[in-house]
Amino acid sequence: MEMWKESQLKQLTFAREIESAYPILLRFAENIGFNFCAISLTSNTRNDNLKALQINNYPQEWNELYELENYSKIDPAIAHCNHCMLPVIWNEDLYSQTPELWQALQEHGLRHGWSQSFHHEATGLCTTLSLARKNGPLSPLELYEHFGYMFYVTGHLSELFARTLPKQSAPVARPKLSPRELEVLKLSAVGKTAYEISRILCLSERTVNYHVQNVIAKLNVCNKISAVIAATRIGLLDTP
Repeated sequence: MEMWKESQLKQLTFAREIESAYPILLRFAENIGFNFCAISLTSNTRNDNLKALQINNYPQEWNELYELENYSKIDPAIAHCNHCMLPVIWNEDLYSQTPELWQALQEHGLRHGWSQSFHHEATGLCTTLSLARKNGPLSPLELYEHFGYMFYVTGHLSELFARTLPKQSAPVARPKLSPRELEVLKLSAVGKTAYEISRILCLSERTVNYHVQNVIAKLNVCNKISAVIAATRIGLLDTP
């Protein structure tokens, strides 16, 4: 690895925030012949209203047009990166279904570029890194030389952003109660005694107590009252 690449890689590794990592990445992009560098972090799996993060040095007019026309919904490079971590080169064939977007890219100097993503399994984040330039198509050799570096970068940026996210609460487990156990629990919730439940369900009092003990064990509580409270909290008593 060339010395300057190793140096910038180390700097990036020590960066602790996206904002401090981006200038290092931009310098690297410029050093390998690109005018523009963009980072996008999104998620389709989180349910905490995560706001997408966008950092780039694209022309302001392009950013405004991209948002105004809602191009992200039809951008084939974005669609590719949302589902695949292999790099994709921007070219006319890629944008064959969206020629207006391809034309707009050309007019704003984003004529030759490539994108690749990293999918962070633990958080559901998708980090997409895009490099673009005004002149000179990308060669297969360029892609080969820089793919590994860029894959590391996207992974590192995903990790940095993941650390800033609020922890997602684990889903509450809903124990599987038998229909009879659920009947006994619901009657217990309205204050019925084991004797009264046995008369209502035509069971022996011993059988009712057996079901109660099973429910207590499944809900991991210490008594019948705690079982009713725990079941209420996780919605078991709302089951028809």
